[in-house]
Amino acid sequence: MPTAEAPYRQIANELAAKIRSGELKPGDKLPSTRELAEAYGVHMNTAYRAMSLLHDRELITGQPGRGTYVAERPGQ
Repeated sequence: MPTAEAPYRQIANELAAKIRSGELKPGDKLPSTRELAEAYGVHMNTAYRAMSLLHDRELITGQPGRGTYVAERPGQ
């Protein structure tokens, strides 16, 4: 019996796909954790885990006090 993908992984994978497709470009500001939680109807901890996963994949970068942005791609 297949199990559903964890909500934080679904969010991270959706954002990662937008980054890879170019819909979200390097330097684009991402929504806050609170905004993501509201948009996806999840708890803030779930949205935080999604953002943490994207950071671990080096797809996003955080700037304290400013927000989270799509990371520059290597070689660009």
